[in-house]
Amino acid sequence: MVEVRLSAVRVDLQSNTPVLLLAETTGIGRTLPIFVGAPEATAIAFAIQGIVPPRPMTHDLLVEVVSSLGARVERIVITELREKTYYAELHLRQATELVVVSSRPSDAVALAVRTGSPMFVADDLMDTEGIVLPEEEEEEQSNPEELVGEFRQFLDSIRPEDFSS
Repeated sequence: MVEVRLSAVRVDLQSNTPVLLLAETTGIGRTLPIFVGAPEATAIAFAIQGIVPPRPMTHDLLVEVVSSLGARVERIVITELREKTYYAELHLRQATELVVVSSRPSDAVALAVRTGSPMFVADDLMDTEGIVLPEEEEEEQSNPEELVGEFRQFLDSIRPEDFSS
């Protein structure tokens, strides 16, 4: 497995879709881009900024449920790409038992950001889908307000018809 960090949450200009950029922490500097939904991207952006909504979001609730059950998020793993869909796992530690739960990558990343848990990508997945981005795209989002502003603009511009097939 390749350890990664969330290097940015951006909006792809061509598709007007949020994308997570997961950059390897060591190695040749590959990044795994994963397109996600607007609500999930917003939840991740809020967690990065430390914004606490008046009522808990779904990911905050899940963190509380895991904790209430005496478990913790040990790590998340982006495992594979099948038919243009990424898959992930939550690795939860409950005492001496490891519980592995299937997850969408966006939900897994949202939990990892909230809990400070390490993130990994399967070796073969990073080998086939990882890309090396140009210098300016590798830099972390330095201004959190700018990130949230991008998402607010994105949310203001989408219409229900954008989600129909």
